[in-house]
Amino acid sequence: MFKSVNPATGRQIATYPVLTAQDVDAKLAQAAQAFDAWRRTSIADRVALLERIADRYDANRDRLARMATQEMGKTLTSAMAEVEKCAAAFRHYASHGPAMLEPQSYTLANGGSAEVRWLPQGPVLAIMPWNFPYWQAVRFLAPTILAGNVGLLKHASIVQGVAGLMEEMVRDAGAPDGLFQNLAIRSDAVGAIIADDRVVAVTLTGSEGAGVAVAEQAGRNLKKVVLELGGSDPFVVMPSADIDAAVKAAVTARVQNSGQSCICAKRMIVHADIYDAFLAKFADAMRAVRAGDPLDPASDMGPLSSFEQRDTVVEQIAEARRQGATLLVGGEQPDLPGAYLTAGILTDIPSDSPLMAEEIFGPVAMVFRAADIDDAIRIANDIPFGLGSSVWTSDAGEQDRFVREIEAGMTAINQMLASSAEVPFGGIKRSGHGRELGSFGLHEFMNAKTVLRSG
Repeated sequence: MFKSVNPATGRQIATYPVLTAQDVDAKLAQAAQAFDAWRRTSIADRVALLERIADRYDANRDRLARMATQEMGKTLTSAMAEVEKCAAAFRHYASHGPAMLEPQSYTLANGGSAEVRWLPQGPVLAIMPWNFPYWQAVRFLAPTILAGNVGLLKHASIVQGVAGLMEEMVRDAGAPDGLFQNLAIRSDAVGAIIADDRVVAVTLTGSEGAGVAVAEQAGRNLKKVVLELGGSDPFVVMPSADIDAAVKAAVTARVQNSGQSCICAKRMIVHADIYDAFLAKFADAMRAVRAGDPLDPASDMGPLSSFEQRDTVVEQIAEARRQGATLLVGGEQPDLPGAYLTAGILTDIPSDSPLMAEEIFGPVAMVFRAADIDDAIRIANDIPFGLGSSVWTSDAGEQDRFVREIEAGMTAINQMLASSAEVPFGGIKRSGHGRELGSFGLHEFMNAKTVLRSG
């Protein structure tokens, strides 16, 4: 059984049965049958379904949000915003997706012509995490439906209530049986599903270790795979930046979702000329962050997703201090019943600290001093990850250098990094490969079929 535990209280909410191998086989058969019909539907019918799903998310916003808050601890305010973002993504693909599926025409040198058509391929398995339990899955689901594929969701064990509600929203919107199914399975059952001929591709958002395992399984079975893995995103602040604006964004970027976001800014890299001024303001702002009941609008952040996750971050802090780092602010367990941790700042982190090759998935920032722009870029790139980045400078030349030289899939300039349905999302290096969202995410699991015609 999967157990759903409220991390704000430590109390069990519900239990969910784990599917048997026979259950999974039946769901795969239903997915294959659904695809055979769905692939033949018109784009207009797919668009209409996306619109109806968006309506279901809007109508059930509070219910959906409360489930996420109870299962993984994010504030109710942020959970409601996440549900709204999901509805907007369904509508984005409904409005703009058809144009992305238009055939692309070419004139050939031999006098003939060609076109590329975007065609569906089949059931796609999505392995998704708990941190943005709706949004992470919708990033795959909305383009999957529009493409004419069908979706199978292996969600994190601690958010099975969320997974069930997602399945309910699609079903209640009038989707055909089997178009989108939640697979309540353990990780050791994933390999057999990837190997199954009825599944054509797999997408995973999760840890580096999970990505390696899934990529190996997909490779052995010659299946397309998209990986969105961990990150330790740099947040670079240069002397020409608006320091107050940078500090405000740095706090939000580090403590949103209790610091449990792949694209949270995790390493603040500050030019030496403004290091002391930035750090003083940043420390004051982080001390003011209020951890508390996620249902209370006055709480800036709720607990971490579990006691296990909280203890992992606590041990990372302890190990960094043993290595010589300074815990300047917070990073402590407050006198609250749940899996809480106060917003923290680590400085003086040695270059050989294990944190230089790890991701802190909690509300603790690492702050580094950079001698100049070359040093800032060196520090930013001196990690195995390459997901996102944020740079703060009003100098156009510096902005261009950061965009060209920071090794990351995304760079935000003078703003906090965030995902959007309109543009591609993903990383490089050990942060994975492939893209979600935008036209790129729509096309990832489609057949770009070339059609040649004589003159």
